[in-house]
Amino acid sequence: MGFSESTSNTKILLESGTNELEIMEFVIAGELFGINVAKVREIMIAQEIKKMPNSHDVVEGVFKSRNEIITVIDLGKYLNLPKSQNPSTDIFIVTHFNKLNFAFHVESVAGIARVSWESIKKPDRVIYGGDEGVATGIAEYKDRLITILDFEKIVAEISPESSIQFEDIAQLGERKNNDKTVLIVEDSMLLSKMIVECLSKAGYKNTIKADNGKEAWEYLEEVKTSGDPIKNHVSCIVTDIEMPLMDGHRLTKLIKEDNILKDIPLILFSSLISEEMRIKGKSIGADEQITKPEIANLVGVIDRLTQK
Repeated sequence: MGFSESTSNTKILLESGTNELEIMEFVIAGELFGINVAKVREIMIAQEIKKMPNSHDVVEGVFKSRNEIITVIDLGKYLNLPKSQNPSTDIFIVTHFNKLNFAFHVESVAGIARVSWESIKKPDRVIYGGDEGVATGIAEYKDRLITILDFEKIVAEISPESSIQFEDIAQLGERKNNDKTVLIVEDSMLLSKMIVECLSKAGYKNTIKADNGKEAWEYLEEVKTSGDPIKNHVSCIVTDIEMPLMDGHRLTKLIKEDNILKDIPLILFSSLISEEMRIKGKSIGADEQITKPEIANLVGVIDRLTQK
């Protein structure tokens, strides 16, 4: 069973900044979940795996695919859902984000839905446990609700070294405090907190947080009506791409098409940055695009863009 990444990415690329995404729907224990198609490399029948000693409880093991060793995560076990009744027909969803490859073990794939970020709502934080919950959004599509999971959070819990590292900031050496204001647009509470703390350690003490593109855009609209120079309020914008209500690409497009806001340096900071996504980000005017979790690189780019 194959999945054409290039076909999907081409379709996405043709529609820059439309605030839409394609969700691959899949099933575990009769419940419907979703993953952004941009994260999916391929889908395949579940393979025989080699167990790894001392691995995380939800890591099933590894398997070899095209001369590459890929770690398999039992997604049902992570979500505390019942085991598959018919494991012989189970599926691996092989993903690529944060420059890493993982396979998520699920029961079946139900299809692909195209939805607007406007129809995706932030769920209650207690859904599927954790401080914030592992559901990044609930999508309404036709007659059903799809729970979109926060795959970066899942991987960060299983493999903390793959997430943002405070030590990377320490390696930048001694730095002076900077009075420039950075607007952080990030829907994950955990990542937002980590980015703000890292920037603070790097000297950027003045940060403003927005939970999604819509909130950021409304703030920028307010700033415009104040009559003050924009740089008095925002010196740089760092935005995620995947966010409910308005995604980072739509936000970028709105900002770069606005005569007053277009000169604010804007950085896309996302797990989705790939060569295809770089083309899309460039087409809508992003000044820089950085793959999570490269926080030291982000600081260096903010330094450069705010000194202009």
